[in-house]
Amino acid sequence: MKNINTILSFVVGILLTIFCLLAWKGCHKEEGAVINKDYYLLTNQITKMNKMVVMEQDFSSFQTHKSKAFSIGGYDVLPKEMVLYTTAKAQVSYDLKKMKIDVDTVNKKLVIDALPQADIKVFPDVKIHFMDDYAINRFSQADINGIMDSAKKNMEKNIDYTKLKQEGNKQLIDNLNEIFVLAKALNYKIEDRTNTIKLPDL
Repeated sequence: MKNINTILSFVVGILLTIFCLLAWKGCHKEEGAVINKDYYLLTNQITKMNKMVVMEQDFSSFQTHKSKAFSIGGYDVLPKEMVLYTTAKAQVSYDLKKMKIDVDTVNKKLVIDALPQADIKVFPDVKIHFMDDYAINRFSQADINGIMDSAKKNMEKNIDYTKLKQEGNKQLIDNLNEIFVLAKALNYKIEDRTNTIKLPDL
């Protein structure tokens, strides 16, 4: 009788041990699946972004060019003048392959380690709006090309690149809100180690 009780106790102990191990394994498997799912969701959202054009702005202006008058007998006559209509499209983009974001699934943190610098490109275009010259004091093609190139450079100089960069950065953060909203929904804390962006209150 004593032997039977001992055997039963031993069997029950083994069964309880197996049950506890299976329960522990099941919990950790489920926890691991949740962590992997979180990691996949966040990293997939990040990798979907490549090169992002965050904003475009158009500029335009009229520029007047007056050339030296034709000289006859020491007198300046027949001056020539050109009015140019100059336009430009400024484009601010970010190469998000250079963005470094770490998904810390253990501490449930989305860590922003590095953000790319803004890439600003300006595409100017010049058209002759009005040209006043004379047969004996004509603009040469070389003159016209030089004046148009100068107009493009003047347009580029007059663009406020600092303001464009600031507005582009603001728009970048607005566009990254998809990642931030998803992180918050998964109860992740967002940590900006670059100290360059103001995270939105979500």
